[in-house]
Amino acid sequence: MKDTKRKIGVVTTTRAEYGLLKPLLQKLKNHSDVELQLIVSGSHLSIEFGETYKEIIEDGFTIDKKIEMLLSSDSNTAVLKSMGLAQISFAESFSSLSPDMIVVLGDRYELLPIVSSALVLNIPVAHLHGGEVTQGAIDESVRHAVTKMSQIHFPSKEVYRNRIIQMGENPEMVFNVGALGDENIMTMNLLSRKKFEESIHFKLGQKNILVTYHPVTTEGNVVKKQFKDILDVLDQLEDTKIIFTKANADAGGRLVNQMIDEYVNVNTHRSIAYTSLGLNRYLSALQFVDMVLGNSSSGIDEVPLFNIPTVNIGDRQKGRERVASIIDTDNTPESIRQAIETAYQMQLKVGRTKNKSNVSDKIVSILLSLELENIVQKPFFDLNQS
Repeated sequence: MKDTKRKIGVVTTTRAEYGLLKPLLQKLKNHSDVELQLIVSGSHLSIEFGETYKEIIEDGFTIDKKIEMLLSSDSNTAVLKSMGLAQISFAESFSSLSPDMIVVLGDRYELLPIVSSALVLNIPVAHLHGGEVTQGAIDESVRHAVTKMSQIHFPSKEVYRNRIIQMGENPEMVFNVGALGDENIMTMNLLSRKKFEESIHFKLGQKNILVTYHPVTTEGNVVKKQFKDILDVLDQLEDTKIIFTKANADAGGRLVNQMIDEYVNVNTHRSIAYTSLGLNRYLSALQFVDMVLGNSSSGIDEVPLFNIPTVNIGDRQKGRERVASIIDTDNTPESIRQAIETAYQMQLKVGRTKNKSNVSDKIVSILLSLELENIVQKPFFDLNQS
């Protein structure tokens, strides 16, 4: 019997990453050798972005720290100021909580002040979903920077594991355990069509499209035209119902959300928008829509497991591993229209994949087995080492 529990701090800043972390959080919460410290920040705490921290509480988790960091603007300067606020607040929170390690997921800009605070305070960082490539967004640089400030790595595929090792990380600390999103899809009890329609107060149609679009953070001030072109194409589709999930708190995100609201207000008979569907309703929706359209990583990673096509627009996910059901297109109306037609012709819809998955169990086991002393100051692992 261990004398003390291992204090594991998990940070979540957005609805999307919380959805992926949920099975891991549940395992950590219930483990007798773990003291879970849950830190919630970013868009979770914003009224504008749905106050999704309430979903976390409804799921039965205790929030140990709430860290306000968002400004009421989504310019690049505001993003940088938010990062500065996060740096101060996370440094204070980590000093107060004294976690034995922290766990972060993904590639959002909020992670830079979080993991750099942990680095200076000599707290080991476990990073999930490193080694991936998304050349069309600043997430690409953020992800790799987080990798270099982390000591424990949980990539979702072997190709990503190899890339992390290529960046000088010790292979013994890089664990390909699979993707947490797959575990959600394979194990979650999803809603029936009727229950789903009741939950969103919207009747699905003969054809249905789920739209999730985020500003491309490396393409400057062109988001308005890009998203207007998408809305113009959607406007021309006949007998089609559209479900929008709104953009994250990125530069340009508020503009996208404003355009969604304006579109839905004019097209209430055929469209509906949600700041956050929540994990269960989002995955449930994938059972009933004909395709997902936009540029979200979910369209690349999770949607294919429901055997429906993804129309992936632009370069935001450029470089990420793909399967045959993903249709890449540029931002022109003609290309988007053709990609939608191709998606309808694919006829893939046969239901979600249901295989056993224990990704969260593997992660917990590894987190508890590792010796944490003196691992923060790590050597660079050269590839010519045996």
